[in-house]
Amino acid sequence: MTDIQIADFNNPTHASAIVFLLNEYAKDPMGGGEPLSAFTQANLVVEMAKRSTCHAAIAFVDGKPAGLINCIEGFSTFACKPLLNIHDVVVLAEFRGQGISSLLLNKAEEIATGLGCCKLTLEVLEGNRIAQAVYIANGFAGYQLDPEMGRALFWQKKL
Repeated sequence: MTDIQIADFNNPTHASAIVFLLNEYAKDPMGGGEPLSAFTQANLVVEMAKRSTCHAAIAFVDGKPAGLINCIEGFSTFACKPLLNIHDVVVLAEFRGQGISSLLLNKAEEIATGLGCCKLTLEVLEGNRIAQAVYIANGFAGYQLDPEMGRALFWQKKL
């Protein structure tokens, strides 16, 4: 049985599941192939709890943590409304192919709707074709304002 729960950052079961699941994702090639730092593991949930803009949902299968979605509220200046960015989608290897990512995406949409968001956003690696297929099946598409200008690119500058 799969149970999707909105994470309570003050619930020790949820807190340990978030760290466990995100660490497993970090160790996967799609997450960078390295475990989370000891600092991140020790402080992640405490820091998320401090921020009212952080939201998460956890998938439990028969009581075991199986998947996670972390979302961070942003703001669309063009729509003058909040948006919800899906920052992490995690499904442990042993639970893949069971539709858990779609259930987590549906929960993120439910959270976004409750917040009055105008859209959900996410990033995906070019080589992660399986995730792209799931996102497309759940209504996501590349972003562009004008086809002549091409699709939006996601860049970063580490500080």
